Formats: sequence, structure tokens, C-alpha cells
Amino acid sequence: MTDDSHRFTTMYDECRQRVWAYVVSQAGRQVADEVVSETFAIAWRRFDDVPDPALPWLLGVARNVLRDNIRAEIRRESLAAELRAWTEEDHADWVAERLAVVNALASLTQEERELLILVAWQGLSPRDAARVIGCSPAAFRVRLHRARKRLVQAMKTAPVARIQSRVRNLSEEWS
Repeated sequence: MTDDSHRFTTMYDECRQRVWAYVVSQAGRQVADEVVSETFAIAWRRFDDVPDPALPWLLGVARNVLRDNIRAEIRRESLAAELRAWTEEDHADWVAERLAVVNALASLTQEERELLILVAWQGLSPRDAARVIGCSPAAFRVRLHRARKRLVQAMKTAPVARIQSRVRNLSEEWS
């Protein structure tokens, strides 16, 4: 056994129980073994930094490992809560609205769809979108106004209630 291995084993034997007791007092038995293992793994990696006596340093490392575990758990819980919120929402309405928009867009001409996409989805200003189309900004604004009016009209006549009903029936079949 090397000198470092012997010193580490001695430190481990002398301090493990006290580090474990500290972790139990802070976070309970469920996490104590994991935190103590991580603490001594860090001590081995940074063995040249471990002072004598080692216990205060080891307790500080254990404290930091606990903090990291708590932060990770908070992130996991937050993500889980967010995912639960997403799954608890009624997606039938969202799907129906999306289908209504897609159907309304499909009823427009290719040129009208392109105007709306350049402004709404690509985020171009009317001046920049006019350059893409190859017309003046004034002509583009007129065309965009007409395309928006046609989209609104198509949305008004979209069978949203029928689509919502169809999506709800599918949702019930899948669950």
C-alpha cells in the first residue's frame, strides 16, 4: 500500500462516521451514503489539498455536495411540475385551433401565404419582405392587408367546433 493510500484509509476510517452523522443531521439517512461517498471521492481526487486535521475540510465538502444535490433536486422537481402542467392542460382546444389556422392558411393562395409567413413567422418588416417579393413597400402593405383580411375571413368560417369535437374524440380513444 502506498503512503497516500494508507493516509487516505486512515482519514476515511477516522472521519467517515462523523461525516455520515453530519449529513444525516442535515438531509436524512436516504442521501447520507451517496453524499459521504461523493465527499470521499472528492477527497481522494484532491488529496494534496486535504489539511490536517481533515474533518473540518471533509464536512465543508459534504456541505457543498449536499447543496449541489439539493439544487439538482429542485431543478428536477421544477421540471417535473412544468411537465405535469403541460400534460394536465386540455390539448384538444390547442390542436383544434392549430388545425383551424392550418386549414385557413391552406385556403389562401400561395402568394398570400408567403406574405403572411414573411411577416409573421420570419419576422421581416414590410420593407424587407417587399424586397424578398420584389415589389415596393407600399404594394407589399396593400397585399399583406388583403391577405390578412382573407385569413380572418377563413378563420371565421373554419369549422372549429367540428374540429374540436373530432380531436376530443381522438383524445378519448387514445387514453
